[in-house]
Formats: sequence, C-alpha cells, structure tokens
Amino acid sequence: MVTRYLELVSLEKALERTLSSFPFTPTVEEIPLSDAAGRVTAAPVFTRQSVPPVHLSAMDGIAVKSQDTHGAGEQRPVTLRDFLRVNTGNVVSSEYDAVIMIEDVEEDDAGHYLIRRAAAPWQHIRPVGEDIGESEMIVPSSHRIRPHEIGALAAYGVTTVPVRTVRTGLIATGSELVPPGTRPEAGQVIESNMQMAAACLRDLGATPTHYGIVPDEPDNIREVVIRGIKENDMLIISAGSSKGTRDYTASIVEDLGEVFIHGVAIKPARPVIIGAIGGKPIIGTPGYPLAAYTIIREFIGPMMGAYGLQPPVPETIPAILSTRLDSAGGTDEFVLLSVGKVSGRWVAVPQSRGAGVQMSAVRANACMKIPARKEGVMMGEEVQATLMVPRSVAAESLLITGSHDPCIDYLADMLGKHAVTLHPTHAGSMGGVLSLKQDTCHVAPMHLLADDGTYNIRYLEKYLPDTPLTLICVAEREQGIIAPEPVTFDEVIGKRIINRQKGSGTRILFDHLLKEKEVNPAEITGYEREATTHLAVALAVRSGEAEAGIGVYSAAKALGLSFTPIGTERYELVTRTATCETMPEVRQLFDTVASEQFKEILHRLGGYRTEETGIIRKIP
Repeated sequence: MVTRYLELVSLEKALERTLSSFPFTPTVEEIPLSDAAGRVTAAPVFTRQSVPPVHLSAMDGIAVKSQDTHGAGEQRPVTLRDFLRVNTGNVVSSEYDAVIMIEDVEEDDAGHYLIRRAAAPWQHIRPVGEDIGESEMIVPSSHRIRPHEIGALAAYGVTTVPVRTVRTGLIATGSELVPPGTRPEAGQVIESNMQMAAACLRDLGATPTHYGIVPDEPDNIREVVIRGIKENDMLIISAGSSKGTRDYTASIVEDLGEVFIHGVAIKPARPVIIGAIGGKPIIGTPGYPLAAYTIIREFIGPMMGAYGLQPPVPETIPAILSTRLDSAGGTDEFVLLSVGKVSGRWVAVPQSRGAGVQMSAVRANACMKIPARKEGVMMGEEVQATLMVPRSVAAESLLITGSHDPCIDYLADMLGKHAVTLHPTHAGSMGGVLSLKQDTCHVAPMHLLADDGTYNIRYLEKYLPDTPLTLICVAEREQGIIAPEPVTFDEVIGKRIINRQKGSGTRILFDHLLKEKEVNPAEITGYEREATTHLAVALAVRSGEAEAGIGVYSAAKALGLSFTPIGTERYELVTRTATCETMPEVRQLFDTVASEQFKEILHRLGGYRTEETGIIRKIP
C-alpha cells in the first residue's frame, strides 16, 4: 500500500532509508581517453609500455663506457677513442653506460675527445622505465582523473579508460508539457526539469537517458517506466508525485515494485516519492522546478556518492542573514541565497522562495537550510551558507539591494567581463537604504523624491546621518504611465492598475502625485496589488491583468506599450565611501557606469538622460 503523503518522513530518515535500501552498484563503461577528465576510474589503469622504452641521453654530449674514464682529472686528462656523439633524447646504445656533457669535453685534431673528470655509471642517461615501467599502475580505481593526467595516460599508451557511471532514465510526465524551443500556448509549460536533471547528472559522471514527455495517461506512463527500469540503473520521474487527480507516479511504482517513502518533511519538495522496481531506485520529483532541484541536490547527489561517483563536497561558510525569514516548524526548509563579503564579513541575501521561480536558482550562489526545529531565522543571525560557486568567486560578488531598473542587467553583463558578478535584489529604494544602513549590501540603487523636490540626499542624511557615502548618477530617467494606449495621469485614476511595492521610488512618486491632486488611493482599483520590478508592471499591462501602471520608459518600450511621461527623476547608486575606497569591484562598477559604452546602452534602451551619468556626489 502506498504511504499517504501526509505521513511525512524527516529528511534525515528518508536519506538513511534510501542509502540503506540499495546495493548501489555502478555500471562500468570504457570511454575514450579524451573524454575521461573528471570521471572516476572503475578499475586500476596500467601502462602498456615503459617510458622511456630505451635508454635515452639526457644531455647533448658523448655516450661513453664509464670504465674508460677512470682516473681522469685536471692534471691527468684522458683521451677517449670509443664514444658515440648524442643529442638530448637520442638512444644510447647498450654498450655505453654514461653521457658526458659536450661542455665538459675537448675535441682534438684527430676527432677524439679529451676529458678531465671521470664519468659515473648512468650519469645523464634516462634509463628504460625511468618515468614508468611496463605493467606499472598509473592510477588506481576510485580515482577522479584530473585534466593534466590525460597527457601522462596518453604518453603511457592508454587510449581508453574504464570509468564508473550510473545509467539514469529521465521521464517527464504531464499533458501540459511542451518541449524546449516551443512557444507555449495558454495552459502549456515548457519541460525544463529533466533538462536540468540531465545536466546535473552529467556533471556528476552519470549517464542520463531522456525518454521524452509522457502525457498524463497511466498506461503510457507505465509502459515507459517498464522500459526505463530495464535499460537503466535508476529512474527519475518528474511530476505526478502529489495527490492530484492526474498524479499517477506513486500508484504505478507501487504496482510494479514498492514505494517506501511518499512525502519528506522538506520545503520545497515535500511530495517526493522514493521506491524500487526490480531492486533499482525510483525517484519521483515534484513538477515545480526548484522543488525538483532540491531533490537532485539533497537526494540524487548523495545517491551518486553511494554509487562511487564522488560528487564534490561544497564549502560551507558562516554568513549574516540580511533579513528575517519565517518558516513552518517541523520541516527542513532550503532557501537559495546571494552571498558576498561586505565590510569583511559574509552576508547572505535570500532569493525568492517560490518553488516555481527558476531565476532564484540562476541568481543564487549559495543555499541554506532552516532546520525543522526552528520556526525561522532573525535578521542579523549567523547562518551556514553552502556555496554553489568557489569561495573566490563569491568573494568577488557585489550585493546590489534597492530599486530595480532594466539597465542594471546591462551593468551586470559589462562587469562580468571584469570577473565581477552582480547579485541584485529588488527591494525598492527604501529597502536599499535600510540594507545600506544595516551594512548588508555593497551598493543601493535609489530614486527617492524628497519634499523639497531633490532626490536621494535627504533620505540618506536622515537614515545614515553619521556615515560617509558616495553616490554616482546612473541617469535621469523618465517615469510615466505604461498602458496599451496613451493614458494621462488624470485618466489613470479610473483604470485598473498595478502598483509598485511600498518603499520603492516609483511608489513614492505616484503617492506624491496623488496627494497633489487630493486623490484617495483607496478609490483606485488595483492600488494594493504590487510588483517588484518595472518589467513586471509592463508584463501585467500587456497581458491584460492591469489596464495601466507606473514605470520607466525602457520597460514600456521593451514590451511595445504606450508610455506617457509624468516626471523625470535622478536614479543613483549609493555606497559607503569606505566600501568604494577599499573594494576594487565597486570601483569597477563606478567606472563602468561612467563609461561611454554604458551611455550608449542607455540611449539605445530609451527614456534616459545621460548628461549627469557618471557624476559623483558625496555625503557629507
């Protein structure tokens, strides 16, 4: 009988049960040497020839019989008549057992050589097998082949290598799925989970086989599962693991074998299935992409280790959490992070926790676990962040928290050429100011309008009164009404709108203009619905979910929408002056903002005035 999903098993018990239920015998495949870097050997690899295969000269000189040189000295030179002129790498005939460097001999008129020092046996000769002897072991089994070892293996006559692998079948289920490259229609979803799984498995040294997309028809799924389990060492089935009306994975696995876990107390990915058919593991992952990724990281990775594929152990660092995270007790929750080093300490900024938000994984460079025993983590609390990139790469990351603008993506692209990675978090201008105050970001983008009509300075003086700050102007940009057709500000009050989040500069501008016109926000349909980016506003308008929204011109232009200007604002990046002076990555960011190349990009995007771009202001 299938275990009910509500009977959740802890992550620790689920892993223990899984790793103790199978023999985990890998498949051995013979692969070309050129493909062997990074793979784990399944058996020792032996040389097929001695290197060098014969005695070779290690110097330019003459090969001699060492006994003929006995007694030679400065006062008693010896003339040699039996010798062989050799260069470095030449074969030394078997009758000779030493080489004298050409610099240490004198040639007479008769073509003989005079020496003033005796030669020791085998001096300057590379004997047969000096590097390695025939039948000697090059690398043992369970050895991960390093790239530089490929040359040695080739030199020793090896052309193929036996390596471990795990043949893994991948089955994507769902009538709504369409293959990558397809433009999905309403109700359709591009299949991405098994694309991701295949890439992760190949990186671990496994051999994935994709069985394509199988519609939600039990007989079809059953047929592919039977085929997949015959042809592979294990099977991963995407979607169909929950308790919906079209979730068939658990019942099919139970009919063909055994389900011993259906539901693990982790988030995301609770409805995971772990079972066996014919003694082989079957893993059923949820359909949400980040849930599937969690299962690959937390279950498939350890299983590949049990097969002997030696998955790398990621480094864990202590980091200060930038914001409070609540969590349901009794469940281990995994949260993706952007981490960077701010003022000499590691800081962790959480990414979106939505199981379907794949960009969280793209933007993240680390993750953390909120243990089941805790109901959350406080802002400023130290957490253990597991890196997804080398520590050196994380250390060069810039945490950018504050107002969103499409041009930030172009800055990220330009900085990537200088080995600097931007990790933006769209928290609104006030969110950026507060993050800067807490010293949990490097740079805060902002555009906050003060009562006196100036931008940014008044807010910084209020919230960071004793902190030296440096600002650089990105541009003066146009804010306006985004709509399918031109809409004035007076007309937008009667439209169904989508708003920006509280604390964003756009929201502050909108509220300022409403106040000037003495309009009660409660009278505006959609005022409470919020978006965190200008592009999200434009997308909501284009899809018809809203009739209008406030945003920047570049977002309207990107989606082919109408734009009616309502004001020009100063969009700036602000950082602590000490950070700007000590971090080359921040200086590179500022240099990039001031570059002519970036100004050209702003002109191409549209809606930006660049007369002030690159201008520095300081507080005080």
